[in-house]
Amino acid sequence: MSSIHAFICELIRAANEVEKLTAREMSRLLDRSVDTIRDLRGQTEIAGSRRARDVLIDLQIASSRARDLSPEDARDTLLDAAEIIRALRIMLEGDS
Repeated sequence: MSSIHAFICELIRAANEVEKLTAREMSRLLDRSVDTIRDLRGQTEIAGSRRARDVLIDLQIASSRARDLSPEDARDTLLDAAEIIRALRIMLEGDS
């Protein structure tokens, strides 16, 4: 779980320095977020949740439009991804 914590920190740090990110870096972070959420979701009871799928779709769209996102939208998207991953991590730790 420490690698998940490190990734959450990386997302938050990127959100706080969003002006320094290239579109490619933003897209890669969002793609990693999608992969991480899928993995964590698969380990929880909400794997088939419609809302969980919607979140992944939103992140994938943001990733493909990374160069068109305003700094505010990019920041919000990175923070949303971090929050979702954090919530899933807490759920998994609670199940342990």
